[in-house]
Amino acid sequence: MDRPYWLIFPFLTAKENDKSSLAGHYELRALVTVETQLICFSAKFTGIGDKPIISRIRPGITHIFFYLNAHYSADNVGIIVQIVSSVCTKSTRKGHLANGSNNIILNPTFEDELSNWSGKGCNILLHESMEDGKILPLYGKFFASATNRTRSWNGIEQEITGRVQTKLAYEVTAIVRIYGGNVADANIQATLWVQSQDINEQYIKIAISQATDKGWVQLQGKFLLNGSPLKVIIFLEGPPPGTDILINRLVVKHAEKAPRPLRPSMKNEAFGVNIIENSNLDDGINGWFPLGNCSLNMEFGSPIELPPMARNSLGMQERLSGRYILVTNRADTWMGPAQMISGKLKLYLTYQVSAWVKIGPGSTSPQIVNVALSIDGNWVNGGQVEFNNGSWHEVGGSFRIDKQPSNVMVYIQGPAAGVDLMVAGLYIFPVDRRARFKLLKKQTDKIRKRDLILKFSSSKANNVSGAFVKVEQIQNFFPFGSCITRSSIDNEDLVRFLVKNFNWVVFGNELKWSWTEPQQGNFNYKDADELLNFCKNNNLEVRGHCIFWEVEYAIQPWVQGLNKSDLTTAVQNRLTDLVTRYKGKFRHYDVDNEMLHGSFYKDRLGKDIQATMFRTSHQLDPSATLFVNDYHIEDGSDVRSSPEDYIRQILDLQRQGAPVGGIGLQGHIDSPVGPIVSSALDKLGTLGLPIWFTELDVSSANEFIRADDLEVMLREAFAHPAVEGIILWGFWELYMSRENAHLVNAEGKINAAGKRYLALKKEWLSRARGYIDVQGEFRFRGFYGTYNIEINSPTTKINRTFVVDKGESPLAINIDL
Repeated sequence: MDRPYWLIFPFLTAKENDKSSLAGHYELRALVTVETQLICFSAKFTGIGDKPIISRIRPGITHIFFYLNAHYSADNVGIIVQIVSSVCTKSTRKGHLANGSNNIILNPTFEDELSNWSGKGCNILLHESMEDGKILPLYGKFFASATNRTRSWNGIEQEITGRVQTKLAYEVTAIVRIYGGNVADANIQATLWVQSQDINEQYIKIAISQATDKGWVQLQGKFLLNGSPLKVIIFLEGPPPGTDILINRLVVKHAEKAPRPLRPSMKNEAFGVNIIENSNLDDGINGWFPLGNCSLNMEFGSPIELPPMARNSLGMQERLSGRYILVTNRADTWMGPAQMISGKLKLYLTYQVSAWVKIGPGSTSPQIVNVALSIDGNWVNGGQVEFNNGSWHEVGGSFRIDKQPSNVMVYIQGPAAGVDLMVAGLYIFPVDRRARFKLLKKQTDKIRKRDLILKFSSSKANNVSGAFVKVEQIQNFFPFGSCITRSSIDNEDLVRFLVKNFNWVVFGNELKWSWTEPQQGNFNYKDADELLNFCKNNNLEVRGHCIFWEVEYAIQPWVQGLNKSDLTTAVQNRLTDLVTRYKGKFRHYDVDNEMLHGSFYKDRLGKDIQATMFRTSHQLDPSATLFVNDYHIEDGSDVRSSPEDYIRQILDLQRQGAPVGGIGLQGHIDSPVGPIVSSALDKLGTLGLPIWFTELDVSSANEFIRADDLEVMLREAFAHPAVEGIILWGFWELYMSRENAHLVNAEGKINAAGKRYLALKKEWLSRARGYIDVQGEFRFRGFYGTYNIEINSPTTKINRTFVVDKGESPLAINIDL
């Protein structure tokens, strides 16, 4: 009978009589003889006092060899145990972790000195300590340093070819710090160098973290390999030359699958009910208190209508009272009215925030007013607005909690010290997304569909009268796209999902100036060329992102170092090189990205430079639609990028002759609320320009909440007449810049958010069934796009294809049978 046996034996250490020395973490390595086959065996256990160690032994094992040359015989199972090797990884430091037998890194804690490690352009050394014992390993006995570094990419490396598998997600954990170089902190990056079968090279950033010279820090990340690489090396890089990289431990193992989150239960919720006590001040200022040494008083004269965004969510409500809180004697920006709302918030509900706010005289510049929440001491943005006049303004936003807090305070803050603040009608309430969806479906039906009359003509028309008709839409013309990268298209599974479910793409980095000319005169168009060729072969339309980027951190050092004259020349060369090279190949261009958040070129070359970029781009490629592109326009969370500010910027560019042809909303959003998004779209829609969501993503560790957030954004966009396209900023895990935003897990499993996206795509394809009437017609209402039709009668079966273009009047389509 093939049953397991248990072998029980005492464990001896070098100090047999010292019981305390048995405490700790141990790893046993063994050679096991099963019948005549020699098998490597390892086990981990903890020895405490004189307790025995228990090993599970299967029949057929004849010998187990361990370290201490002590020979034991277990007569009951006839097994001889000889200790020939043991390793104690006993550690008195907190947080000790075992290496794990699935670690693909060889010699991960340098117990075998520097075996399997090498320097990447520098020297590596082994240490037990440094600085007279001030620097000690966190794990094990040793650590290594990458020293004599002359380039930022110099570091310590290990080849993992053959041990790393493709299409599997791997977790990387490194224990690192820096030393020397007169810097107290610097970024350390874990990078994967991959050489493909055709000898092409690729660098994949796995993780980046700020390290210090004060202690060890943990660097964590994930990666996924595509194809069948010829060679794979993992290395650490990043700090400035002259600064050593110290590493104590490196683990690379197959990523553990996170347990699937539960779908949050949201039954019988009090949607639309304000959780603020005495919001209308019917009981004076009871329930409110001053945050800081300021004064609160009740006054009259505020608006009696709810703010527009709240009204859109709540519908018809009782009017406000016209009473407001006047805050005076404010000695700091954070002072204002506050209220405790502990115990009133529920997990995973999306809360909308809305209030009327106003400032008193005394300010000489625009003032920010912010509705903030302190949730167990952490600041949460409930919405903010910036203005510089004495009128009432709406402030709106949203938030959500994913763990139950103990203490929650809401407060209104922002204006400069000495500026009075007025607050009226503060509402915080959970939103009913399902009720909103019903409205959006009606709006979608109105703006995305058309009445259709299929007219069948044939010499045998009478024979098809009464025939059964089945209409299936096979393509919706509305653009749905995704971000892709050069490395992502090597993933065959990703490509299949992309081509099947999207019709537009945008490149993540490969068209940016920092990518195409990282050093002056050193051009790299290879990646963009290969991506364009991929798109052409798969019938994918392409947005060009981006020609310039105004935010300074995104601009390569050599450009930042140019004087005004040389920068002017470089800008002109960039325009000419890029737009001429790709003339007619990009349908859109984001000309100067994020002009509301940065002003690098404007500060150095003057206000007109941005309009010049648009004019020159249009001259070089008149076929491309030129976009502005920015973030947080649609969510009320950023005073630098309100819809009003965006409109002012666009109008100013147009006054300077810039041919702005489209409005890009990036759409990196959290806890979206439909009426807030719709309000921004309504305002921007007054310009008459097409609006695109250009980089849409939503993030939540709970995939069901992520799915709900994604549905909010997709439905709001698809139901708005000014929106003409939606591009997601990726969809596949580890190929996205934002954590917990993916629709498909790294190894190809479609999660709840992905299933929701596919369900909406299916919902937005029309289907119709029925019979041809006596006039030889069949009528239905359908989305714009391409259709297949099948006509069945007792004597014939016919298939045809037809196209429904955008239009408001009924469309008659003649089908010749």
